[in-house]
Amino acid sequence: MDPYVEGLGSRSGMPASRVPEPPAKIARHDIREPLGPVIFQPGDKALLTDRRGRRYLVTLRSGASFHFHRGIVRHDAIIGLPDGSRVVSTGAETMTVFRPTYADYVLKMPRGAQVIYPKDVAILLMQADLYPGARVLEAGIGSGAMTMALLRAVGPEGEVIAYEQREDFAERALTNIAEFLGKVENLQVRMASIYETIDETEVDRAVLDLPEPWRALPQIKGSLRPGGILACFLPTILQVQKLTLELELDERWTSVWSQETLTRTWHIDGQSVRPDHRMIAHTGFLTFARLTGPSGGLPPCGGGQS
Repeated sequence: MDPYVEGLGSRSGMPASRVPEPPAKIARHDIREPLGPVIFQPGDKALLTDRRGRRYLVTLRSGASFHFHRGIVRHDAIIGLPDGSRVVSTGAETMTVFRPTYADYVLKMPRGAQVIYPKDVAILLMQADLYPGARVLEAGIGSGAMTMALLRAVGPEGEVIAYEQREDFAERALTNIAEFLGKVENLQVRMASIYETIDETEVDRAVLDLPEPWRALPQIKGSLRPGGILACFLPTILQVQKLTLELELDERWTSVWSQETLTRTWHIDGQSVRPDHRMIAHTGFLTFARLTGPSGGLPPCGGGQS
């Protein structure tokens, strides 16, 4: 079963069944396949790293070449090699060839919208307690970075239902997902506004990357199961403030908190040890909340019959 796309193309005339096909072989990242030794094949992504740490992401094609300031690397020289091999360019530059990690790929893949940085994705997956088999509602598919992380977290037994209003974002995201994960069978994309209605019920987690997530809270409350977790990504603190105020007005939302993640690497060269001059600082805020069950009809604490 291909990823199901409901409503895609309804305004542009494109058939709803048009979903990008993955490359013929995705050996490393297909969520249905166990990890193991990887041999580069045509169609695979390869990350070339030079001696100064500069990285270049290429898609391997028979007969093609990668050109850069230190010469040329033929794709055929990489195809057939195992992951982690070294090749030499025509300019005598030694390049290490790896299959890209998730973090490598999302920062270099084509974008239709700004991606959530890996440092924020990592925190979100842990704090929202994403687990294999979970059923996750996502809104704002963007370029597909968060969707890929969710699909890997829930595994083939879980499910991701993604809402998106823009067809160009959905098409770009599906292409990126197919090129990195291969063919996935547990993704549904709905071309609709989550601000209006949500068809799903009893989902385990809700992940929102929207400018006004507070507008979706009534719909999320009817879709998320009691005990489920809401996670929102927002770029500004005023949006976080607005969302927090709306969550705290409803007694069914509890454990509301927000955080920002800053990442600083270190320069270590012999006896020279210091923080790097540059760091990945503010990229956005994460806000979390948990949904309680309805309290109607319950006696107050200690108010049972004697």
